[in-house]
Amino acid sequence: MNSGPLPPPERKVAYVRDMFRRIASRYDLMNRVMTFGRDKAWRRTTVSRLGLGSQRTASGAETSSPPKVLDVASGTGDLAFEALRQNPDAQVIGLDLVAEMLLLAQKKRSTAGFPPFLVGDALRIPFVDSTFDGVVTGFALRNVTDIPAAFAEMARVTQSGGRVACLEIAKPRTPLFRELFSFYFYRLVPLAGRWITGDPAAYTYLPHSLTAFLTPDEIAEVMRQTGWCDVSYKRLMFGTVAIHVGTRV
Repeated sequence: MNSGPLPPPERKVAYVRDMFRRIASRYDLMNRVMTFGRDKAWRRTTVSRLGLGSQRTASGAETSSPPKVLDVASGTGDLAFEALRQNPDAQVIGLDLVAEMLLLAQKKRSTAGFPPFLVGDALRIPFVDSTFDGVVTGFALRNVTDIPAAFAEMARVTQSGGRVACLEIAKPRTPLFRELFSFYFYRLVPLAGRWITGDPAAYTYLPHSLTAFLTPDEIAEVMRQTGWCDVSYKRLMFGTVAIHVGTRV
């Protein structure tokens, strides 16, 4: 295993898959602790930004058919379940690289609905063009090897006029909050990760994956270059989280 906090690019996929396998059983608990329980509210907002209640066809006509939603890098399924909660008639599918994470998602289905979960890669989404009315993804971009390719794939499987909503960590703009966030994210989160998951390497990698990560403005520009229009984003939690939304051209 690479001795530094980040794996070399050629090993990133294997590194990320192995890391999430190791922390899968404590992933949800760590999310609650790390975000002070706010990640659930962020997911609700992310799904609501899809606007699934007012879906239209490419010609502009409203459609009454149940919307189809894909949750890319679904993990333990929280975004998929939230999409189903907000849209009980929707056909929701979760896709993730790590089978162990999806096994935990499947255990939640008895109380949260029954979306299917599939093992798959965000850079090679196993669906034909224009399959979905909306795509959501949360905390995934820092773990893919090619962000433009990921957005292009999400655009490929989304119908014209459909939307993507992307939830991701961001660096705060304000210097004071940036310093406080850095201390928390780079110092305290690894300590909490060691205590809760017993895996200090994972929660050293996760904060450091933000170091060279794109800014919200840069993410928005990537989206515009990969098939999305009307791109916008909203910062939450003192600027430490951003939700990007775009419409398929």
